[in-house]
Amino acid sequence: MLDLETLSTRPWAVILTLGAVKFSPWNTDVDTTQGLYLKPDVDEQIALDRHIQDLTVEWWGTQTEEVREEALGTEGRISLDTMLDELNRFLVGVDNIWCQGPAFDIVILEDLYRQMDRPTPWQFWQIRDSRTLFSVHGDPRKKDRHGAHNALIDCYYQARAVQQIYTDIGIKKRTYESANK
Repeated sequence: MLDLETLSTRPWAVILTLGAVKFSPWNTDVDTTQGLYLKPDVDEQIALDRHIQDLTVEWWGTQTEEVREEALGTEGRISLDTMLDELNRFLVGVDNIWCQGPAFDIVILEDLYRQMDRPTPWQFWQIRDSRTLFSVHGDPRKKDRHGAHNALIDCYYQARAVQQIYTDIGIKKRTYESANK
């Protein structure tokens, strides 16, 4: 599961934070020690002419001070090259990339990879969308939702909700052999 917090909704948005967590939709737990949380350098992105949207900046102003400081603060920022290197290492061996609407997170990351002249570490057919799953089935964990707009916390929440839906509707993992009989 991937999640971004940004300063725009455009494909070339400045990325404030990136969260990622490895999980299996067929299991019922998420290993919270396996998360990745990165804060790319904002000034480096501005120098690359990545987008900042006034409405998004205003929206961040409506969030709590703690949420704003975590997303917008300068502590822990890393270079874009380091962020992409760490994300690439994290994604080794991953079969699918889930996100809450691939038209946002994936598109923004793909634009950054293009801008940095680097290949994306996934194929188009690996992308999965939790937002569509939640809209069809309902969000089973909505009542348990605590904390928001922290990319890593959002990833854990979304991964657990996907697992709950798979359990609720009885989706079972199919092996290659059983799927092709």
